[in-house]
Amino acid sequence: MEVIYEDNHIMAVNKACSEIVQGDETGDIPLSEIVKQWLKEKYNKQGNVFIGVTHRLDRPVSGLVLFAKTSKALARLNEMFRDGKIKKTYWAIVKNPPEKSEGELTHYLFRNTRQNKSYVYDFEKPGSKKALLSYRLIAHSKHYYLLEINLKTGRHHQIRCQLAHIGCPIKGDLKYGFDRSNPDGGISLHARKISFIHPVSQEGLELTAPVPNDKLWQNFEKND
Repeated sequence: MEVIYEDNHIMAVNKACSEIVQGDETGDIPLSEIVKQWLKEKYNKQGNVFIGVTHRLDRPVSGLVLFAKTSKALARLNEMFRDGKIKKTYWAIVKNPPEKSEGELTHYLFRNTRQNKSYVYDFEKPGSKKALLSYRLIAHSKHYYLLEINLKTGRHHQIRCQLAHIGCPIKGDLKYGFDRSNPDGGISLHARKISFIHPVSQEGLELTAPVPNDKLWQNFEKND
């Protein structure tokens, strides 16, 4: 487990693409439990360890996950996420360049829970939710393009389906139109940065997660 930041109230971890943040029907050990065990061993705690999940990343996505170590921090972080006071920046490796090198995408997403998939519409329809993000092209290789994305809403599979909708499916994302999987089974979407005011100390923080141990990712990071 790669710890990016830790103090008395919060903890940030760099999630691998295979990990789940919270328990689900698979029965696999979630990252939240791994964090609890790590804290228990580090501080030699005898009783239960409190860890609050403030947000999640899809299983095939890597990058920063922020946890609360106290109930006070959890309540405040939950409110900050709700109010859009936490800025999340993602990196995505895509197959095709977007038509414009930077821009803002506004769509309406309809979530199909049975398929665990979101569908994108250019207009509002019953049951859909508005989805906004901004992006810019920051690097490219011979075959791929690196986009930096700032989320303005937090919808189900939002980045994945909105980028696919404009002809830029994320590398490895079979569900949203990429033609083959990545060797590790993940997708090339990485939660790169989180910027926010600390919920207790009121200090400004910007946390950055190193990219996965993959040659393409490493080359993009090196040239950033």
